Amino acid sequence: MQNASSPGRSTIFRRIDYVKITVLSLALSALWGSFHSVVLPLRLLDFVAESQKNTYLGLLTLTGLLLAMAIQPIAGAISDRSSFKWGRRRPFILVGGIITLFFIPGIGLVGSYAAIFTIYCLMQISANIAQGPHQAFIPDLAPEERRGLASGVKTLLEVIGGIGLVYIIVFLSDRFGGEGFSWIWLILAILAALLLAALLITVITVKERPGTVAPRQPLFPALINSYKIDVHKSPGFILFLVSRLLFIMALTTLQSFALYFFQDTVEVANPATATVELMAVLGIGMVGTVYIAGRLSDRLGRKPILVFSGIIGAAGILVLLLGPGYVCKLIGGGLEGIAVGSFMSSNWALATDLVPKTEEARYLGLTNLATAGGAALARLIGIGIDFFNSRRPGLGYDFMLLVCLAYFIIGSILVTRIKSRT
Repeated sequence: MQNASSPGRSTIFRRIDYVKITVLSLALSALWGSFHSVVLPLRLLDFVAESQKNTYLGLLTLTGLLLAMAIQPIAGAISDRSSFKWGRRRPFILVGGIITLFFIPGIGLVGSYAAIFTIYCLMQISANIAQGPHQAFIPDLAPEERRGLASGVKTLLEVIGGIGLVYIIVFLSDRFGGEGFSWIWLILAILAALLLAALLITVITVKERPGTVAPRQPLFPALINSYKIDVHKSPGFILFLVSRLLFIMALTTLQSFALYFFQDTVEVANPATATVELMAVLGIGMVGTVYIAGRLSDRLGRKPILVFSGIIGAAGILVLLLGPGYVCKLIGGGLEGIAVGSFMSSNWALATDLVPKTEEARYLGLTNLATAGGAALARLIGIGIDFFNSRRPGLGYDFMLLVCLAYFIIGSILVTRIKSRT
């Protein structure tokens, strides 16, 4: 793997190198997707009352999102200013990854809600210490004219980890869920093995190039400035964060309330099965799009692909809102999958274009303010859904879809206003 700024870099940076610099994304996506979808909801039933499970789960995951928002920019800023012999990123990836591996068995060992809350929060801190610096590999190492391709590979691996692995975990929990703790240890072992493999591949095979280190500051001012955005160095970054926030809120809203939407508005025999089928259609749309969208963003530019994703997302919302019957809902879900895939790869490529030199990890860590913040804020719409449903059955879901439509439209308009980095 050669310096991305050297002559001939496009031919020397091999296809396998795109996987090397992004494979950790697969493992982390599988870890958090499995924890949030299966592991934590089932483990909490051992400690909390059935009537309070949603409250306790919401408190747990919200705290995790807030920690991720806080830790990533700080870890990225320290990484940008580091000068270790074997790179600015890999030492943090190694330490954060090893600590995360150490905490994973704790999810199966603990015997109280307070203990699992503590272990989960410590895992969020350690994993984001690794993830913040890791995200800077694309602007650090990938050829500038192929960052869209690199972002497409990263997003594809995240989809495989976050959807494919989660389906395997769901199957295992269904198959072994009634056999004491056997299912939890099997799942934790798979997730730990995957993370260990990705960690070793990253640390051993990725060769970081010498780079310009950001000017050193005393530690405390550096930590305070972790959240500072310089509008002169990156004039479009704030607008980028707002547009990303809106897209993430639309996508998270649909994912979070899909089961209740089917249960209350579509006449199907099994709402849970219908939700899984919708997620499968959405996943197929994502997998079929992320790589292509990343490559096209290198040729056509980031903004056209992002605007396209917003238009397709809005079209999917209209199908969900106006289309009668279950099949139309699946078609709408497929369109949303295409929108998600197009958005995730091209949006991340745009982020790598906008970050200032010498501060790549810190600025990419700041994108988590939109990612985690959007995921947290999206859940507040549940209050509005219940309010309007109390006025007329199903009206709350119409409200939800119209809000998502507005998210896509406004987010697309904002994308066109983003200024490139000088």
